[in-house]
Amino acid sequence: VQLQASGGGLVQAGGSLRLPCAASGRTSSSYIMGWFRQAPGKERELVARITWGSGNTYYADSVKGRFTISRDNAKNTVYLQMNSLKPEDTAVYYCATANAKGLYDYWGQGTQVTVSS
Repeated sequence: VQLQASGGGLVQAGGSLRLPCAASGRTSSSYIMGWFRQAPGKERELVARITWGSGNTYYADSVKGRFTISRDNAKNTVYLQMNSLKPEDTAVYYCATANAKGLYDYWGQGTQVTVSS
C-alpha cells in the first residue's frame, strides 16, 4: 500500500486546512486509516482514525469538535478537515493504514502544518 498525504501549509490561528491522504496498491489489506502528528520534541500521537467499512471514527481529545475525518471509498482517499486551528496543532501530519489486527503497517511521507499565532 502506498499513501500520499498532502494539503499542509502555513495558516493563522483560527484558520482551516484539509489534508487528503490517497491510498493505492493493495488497499484491500487496509481496514483503518489514521492521521497522526508529531511536533518537535514530542512523541507521535494519533489524531483521528476511521474504518473504511463502517465509517466509525475516533478523535483525540485535543481535536474533538475541531477536526473531522472522512473517507471516500471510491477514491481510496481519507480527509482530515481541520478547523479552528491553534498554534499547538503545529506538527508534521502523517497518514497511516492499519490491517485487520489493528497494526499500522504503512505510512505516508508526512505533511507539515504550521499554525501561527
